[in-house]
Amino acid sequence: MELRQLKTFHTLASTLNFSRAAEAQNYVPSTITMQMKALEDELGVKLVDRMGKKVALTDAGRSFLGYVDHILSDLEEAQHAVKQTGEMTGTLTISADDTLCTYRIPAVLKRFRLRYPGVRLMFRPLSEPNLKQSLREGSADIIFVLDEIKGEAGLCGEKVLDEPFYLLVAPEHRLASQTALTVEDFNGETFLLTEQGCSYRMFFERSLSQKAMGSITELEFNSAEAIKQCAKMGMGIAILPDMAVAAEVNRGELIPLPWDLTAVSFATQMFWHEEKWISPAIDAFLNLTRETFSNHLPDRGE
Repeated sequence: MELRQLKTFHTLASTLNFSRAAEAQNYVPSTITMQMKALEDELGVKLVDRMGKKVALTDAGRSFLGYVDHILSDLEEAQHAVKQTGEMTGTLTISADDTLCTYRIPAVLKRFRLRYPGVRLMFRPLSEPNLKQSLREGSADIIFVLDEIKGEAGLCGEKVLDEPFYLLVAPEHRLASQTALTVEDFNGETFLLTEQGCSYRMFFERSLSQKAMGSITELEFNSAEAIKQCAKMGMGIAILPDMAVAAEVNRGELIPLPWDLTAVSFATQMFWHEEKWISPAIDAFLNLTRETFSNHLPDRGE
């Protein structure tokens, strides 16, 4: 259902004449006919009875007109408010997992708040398995995920940044000085991993299985920060994205192991529902995210 169709119906209901409605909308009469047919087909009801160029509202049309009056009135009021204040308003709900909440999203939230103080910004951290469902249920406007680059039915997605991953250990770990590793080197080791269902954990476990790795011990955490701190204390091998460990690697507190994790490309991505109306606030947030990370390069000093 399009706004122009609602405006056309409202004009037609006011004039009760296809030619006058077309003139008021600066359309040709056939455009009025086409838009009304599309609107009625979508609603599954007849809104007007056609009698040549004149029309009469049906019972469904009279009922629908009341709602259209409210919609157009609210829209006019919203446009007036924005023009009066010169400030964007509205409510925007953003969600992301723990890692992105900590290392990527704050920069965007800060810039958005400074640039658009009139927008009510709500941020809701969610676990990875629940993020895309929140879009489908309408409880989030935009989500950020750290995942393989792939399409998702019903959602629009866009890559924000490539995110390299590493296996990391404390400097005193027995593998820290190795220049090459085999699967057998990991036997008996403890891996510090994110919770079940995390995409990069599942990829890592599949890759080890395919390489016929021997038995290992897994410790599970729901926080990238907790994994990092435990790895620094020498409790095991962490798998974490560069964004979470750049400073520690730069200071020599964590050592990346020579193990290739590039078989699958992971990235920070933003998603929104393909059928959701892109409000000015949503559009502004999407564009500000692109702007924030457009020239971003990994920096081990950040």
